[in-house]
Formats: sequence, structure tokens, C-alpha cells
Amino acid sequence: MSRRFAAVDLGASSGRVMLADLSGGLSLTEAHRFPNGPVRVADRLYWDVLGLYREILTGLRAAGPVSSIGVDSWAVDYALLDGSGAMLGNPVHYRDDRTRGVAEQVAGAVGAETLYDVSGLQVLPFNTIYQLLADRLDGAATMLLIPDLIGYWLTGELGAEVTNASTTGLLDVRTRSWALPLIKQLGLPSGIFPPLRQPGDAVGGLRRDVAAEIGWSAPVRAVGSHDTASAVAAVPASGPSFAYVSCGTWSLAGIELPEPVLTPESRAANFTNEAGVDGTVRYLRNVMGLWLLQECLRAWSATGPGSDLRELLAAAAGERPFAAVVNPDEPAFLPPGDMPARIAAECRRTGQRPPSSPAAYVRCVLESLALGHRLAVRQAMELSGRDVEVVHLVGGGSRNELLCQFTADACGLPVVAGPAEATTFGNVLVQARAAGLVSGLEEMRSLVATSQPLRRYEPSGDPRAWDEAAARVF
Repeated sequence: MSRRFAAVDLGASSGRVMLADLSGGLSLTEAHRFPNGPVRVADRLYWDVLGLYREILTGLRAAGPVSSIGVDSWAVDYALLDGSGAMLGNPVHYRDDRTRGVAEQVAGAVGAETLYDVSGLQVLPFNTIYQLLADRLDGAATMLLIPDLIGYWLTGELGAEVTNASTTGLLDVRTRSWALPLIKQLGLPSGIFPPLRQPGDAVGGLRRDVAAEIGWSAPVRAVGSHDTASAVAAVPASGPSFAYVSCGTWSLAGIELPEPVLTPESRAANFTNEAGVDGTVRYLRNVMGLWLLQECLRAWSATGPGSDLRELLAAAAGERPFAAVVNPDEPAFLPPGDMPARIAAECRRTGQRPPSSPAAYVRCVLESLALGHRLAVRQAMELSGRDVEVVHLVGGGSRNELLCQFTADACGLPVVAGPAEATTFGNVLVQARAAGLVSGLEEMRSLVATSQPLRRYEPSGDPRAWDEAAARVF
């Protein structure tokens, strides 16, 4: 049996096809990487999903024959198919403003308490439930989230993987089935929601035309198709007393639980209960993440020479601590745009002097993100009653040493950073388990911990300084 597996991992700013080999431990090779970003047409922001599919085929062709293929991506966005299986239009980007005011309308009609009791989901303006209500569903026969859409194009088989389905706001958090009474109450057509799959389930074999195009054939398997579900499955923890921060464009910060937390206090804190691998619950809150830094870099490069991130991080380490901090989850930071100007405006609104240089902006962003991580981790502990001994910071943000140290200092807990490729590891290890090569989450996590370089950051400095900074913005 081949011990090679392909992971298609679509992030909000880039995508890649990764090749994993379990012949002697756990190793990864990048077969193909490609950019991913929004495309504005008139007053709408779309994903170029056809372009992504073309790049995926290029990556699979480069990867060569494998035992199976798994697909994960960001959550909430979808495509609508007609009765013949043809896509009705490009998926709309979650940062588009078409859902403005929809969440408030739904809460008024159904009740915020009812919504949370059914789905356990935090209120985010771009959740699938609100996108569907803002969409035109005429002619739609099926709704497919992005990884399920790619799986359909590869195999011809319709379905919805449960970890990603749990981010829609339309999955019953207790039964992990579609919340049909809520769907009916909202006036959505129940027939568009496809059968559910579990991580590890077979999706299907490659279509003949796909196999001919890439030069080989293999089955596609469902994985934790929400990228955070795959990332959490690969957190290199040795016991249950851990928190995680899956840090990339977004930071998903929380803990892993066996059951959802559906208390009024949890709803008020806007915590979400998303499905994880093996029946676990990802109890977390979204923090805006490195999007703030990415957009700052983009704004600076548009007005002058491109800024070198490594140099900026080195300079930021020497900037005055807590000169300015912001709440990273302010709604003004969500759309693309001039992020430095928005940060400056938020500083002025909260009575602070805006940063005076790019390095000072970087320090402001990273300290603010660490404060967001701290708030989410502490509230997750309080609301769940779960003690935390260590924070595992995985994803691309684990390479940012300054952010990792700030997170340790802010949380007052050790931070173990890595792996940066946690999402890919979780993706391929679910495939490997389906092939009988590993057992459950414990062995999967142990394999990651023993095969990948990790770095530990101990908390330092005066914790009262973080308390004072948090009081400015939360």
C-alpha cells in the first residue's frame, strides 16, 4: 500500500497542493502553491473558484499518484448548483457586504437564543445562514460549501462534510444533522442541503476526465474539511488541558471539548461550537488574525516600495510597548482596504495616538492580536470550566516569533508554536487513518509532536501591563 497522500488546502489568501509521505515518519512536500484572493465585479466580491480548480489540477498532476486525496478550505462560502449540477454563479466572498443587517433581521424573527440553542454558532455577519438569506436561490438544487464543491468536481458525488457544515448556522449542534425545523422556519429550501459525511468517509473515485487530465487516479476522502478542524486535529498536544490558536488570516482561539457549551453566558460572549474530528467540539471564537498585518503590508506596497516583513518585525520588537492597541475584531477591519488608516482612526476614537511608523503599526497589530488571543483563551476556560496548562499556536502565525512571545506574555501561559502546516497534517492524517496507518487523535497528535520541530515560549514581563492594555479596548 502506498503511504503517500495529497492534501488540497485552500486558504483565504493562498492555496496549495501538498504531498505527504508516511513511509518513515511524517514528511511534507509542496507540489504546487498558488495565490487566492477576491475578485470585484461591479459591486460584488467573488472567489475565482474556477481558477482555483485549475490550479488544484495542476498541483495534483505535479504530486503524482497517491493513496487518496483530501480537500479542506476556509468556511461559510458556497456555490449553488442547478438540477444538472452546473454552477449558477461564482461563489460570493465572505467579505462582501451583501449580508449587512441580515443577522439582526434573523435574530428578530427567530430569536438569538433559539439560533444559538440550535446551532451553537457565534454571530458573524458572513455566516452561511445569512448569506443564503441574502442570495437568490431561484433554480438552485444543491448548495455545496467550497471543499464539497471541489470534491464534486473531482468525483461527481454530492455531499457535505460535517465539520464545515457546522459553520453554516444550519446544523443542529447536538445531533450533527441539518437543522430542518430552523431551515423551514427561515423559508430556505431544505432540498438544497446534501447528505452529510464524516471525516474519513469515502467521497468517490476521480472522474475519468479528471484522471485523464492529471495522469493518475485515486479516491477522494472526506477530511476535516474546515481548515481549522484539520488544524486542531494536528495540534501536538499530549493531553486535554490545552488551548489552541490556529493563526493565519484568521485566528481561531479556543479549546477542544466533548460536548457543546450552550449557556446564555457563552452566547453573550459570542463563542462558537463547531464540529471537530471524532465527535469533538471546537469551542472557540474568531479573532481577526494576521489579516490586519497582511492588509497593512498591501497598503504600504501600493503607495511605495514594498515593505520587508522580516525587517519590520525586527524593528517592531524595539518599539515602545503598548503605545497603541486596538480591538482586532472591530467591524471596520473586516473589508479589504486601507488598514493603517482604519487602525489610526480606531486609535483616535479610543483616545490613543496612532502609530507613527510602519514598525509601530506592526507592534500595534501584534500586541492587539495577542490581546485577542488572551481574551478568547481566558473566556473559553471560564465558560467551559476547563483548565488550560499550555497554548498551542499552529498555522502560519507560528513562524512569527514576536506574535508567539506576545501571546505567551498576554495569556500568562507557555506557548508551543508549530507546526506551521497543521492544517495539512490534519488533512493527511485523517486520510492515513482511513487507510489503517494510524489510529485515533492521540496517535495522530503524537506523530506530529515527534516528527515536527516545535518551539516553546515562556511568559515574561509584567502581566499588569497586559491588563492595562486590555482595559483600553475590551
